[in-house]
Amino acid sequence: MAQAHVVDDDLSTLNVADAEHWEAGTYAPLFDRLRAEDPVHYCADSAYGPYWSVTKYDDIMAVDTNHQIFSSASKYGGIMMDDDIVAGTGEQAPIESFITTDPPRHGPQRKAVNGIVNRPNLQHFEKVIRERTASILDGLPIGEEFDWVPSVSIELTTMMLATLFDFPFKDRHKLTWWSDLTTTEPGMGLVETQEERMAGLLECLDYFNELWKQRENKDGGFDLVSMLSQSPDTKDMEPMNYLGNLLLLIVGGNDTTRNSMSGGVWAFHNFPEQLDKLKAEPSLMSNLNSEIIRWQTPLSHMRRTAVADIELGGKQIKSGDKVVMWYYSGNRDEDKFIDGHQVDLARPNANAHMSFGFGIHRCMGLRLADLQLKIIWEEILKRWDRIEVVGEPKRVKSNFVHGFTSLPVKIHA
Repeated sequence: MAQAHVVDDDLSTLNVADAEHWEAGTYAPLFDRLRAEDPVHYCADSAYGPYWSVTKYDDIMAVDTNHQIFSSASKYGGIMMDDDIVAGTGEQAPIESFITTDPPRHGPQRKAVNGIVNRPNLQHFEKVIRERTASILDGLPIGEEFDWVPSVSIELTTMMLATLFDFPFKDRHKLTWWSDLTTTEPGMGLVETQEERMAGLLECLDYFNELWKQRENKDGGFDLVSMLSQSPDTKDMEPMNYLGNLLLLIVGGNDTTRNSMSGGVWAFHNFPEQLDKLKAEPSLMSNLNSEIIRWQTPLSHMRRTAVADIELGGKQIKSGDKVVMWYYSGNRDEDKFIDGHQVDLARPNANAHMSFGFGIHRCMGLRLADLQLKIIWEEILKRWDRIEVVGEPKRVKSNFVHGFTSLPVKIHA
């Protein structure tokens, strides 16, 4: 594949956001260089306009925990480099979710749904997750090539999403489509234009409006639609606010877990000695999730917009500047994670990874993602010797979602 815009020497034109780097898997050396030579880097020309790349762990943390200066609000462009996702078309209002609002609006909307993934409520899901995981794994062919991504990663995460929303099970794959539509830019393989993208997302709103009508006056529903429709803080939301929260919850419940499930298989393919170590020392299971999620970094960045002038890493950031926190790069910062490109299940600080973010926007579903990943690896280790990757993976053409569209594998019993 053509390596568009790869620059060998001139840092001033280096554009790590070019999606072709991510599809081709050529991004790691670029971030290594930025961390070493220009940790807070300004790119003046890109498909997203000018932006700052923040690539070191401590600098990323400084941005992520300072929502007063670095805003994720939709009125400034939201959390993705692609402003169009929040812009709407024509007379439509911007799509807005609680992650794209600042206090005081943020907290009450998040609180309306946060209870579904509180630690005590995870027990509500553990049995069904294990039963589904066992069923999916037991149905896979042994010794024959198949694609891990649709057969396992997408299927399990889609089932979990359907449970969280109490979504009609027969239509559950719509959730995957809407998630991909949210995070994939026009022209990257799903749709060609922003208008097509918005049409697909409005279909999501129409579908969920029917679920809202069915549940808004029914007490006791333990699902995300019931919680949104019945909470005093969200029951009167505008339609684009409802859609935004739906898309946030769909993407949050889909991409982190789905790409970490595939990422774990890819990790053990690249570092087979770590799988041997895990078999010899089962206690390492407690650290497995954190290390895999650190190494994979299923969402490679989050974007903020500066709302005041500030100095960061010796650079002067101006009000209105687009600031991108590259979680992928922070998770490989050698000052924080020794041999950061390596998978090490005994890594003492693996749980300090950045993949779930920090501050007020830290991923609310992180414990549920941990539970799903813990269960799948427990069930895999009960059954098989190893999962062999038998062909090159195909990566998502996205600088936001860091994952796979295909991972051909063969199971060795």
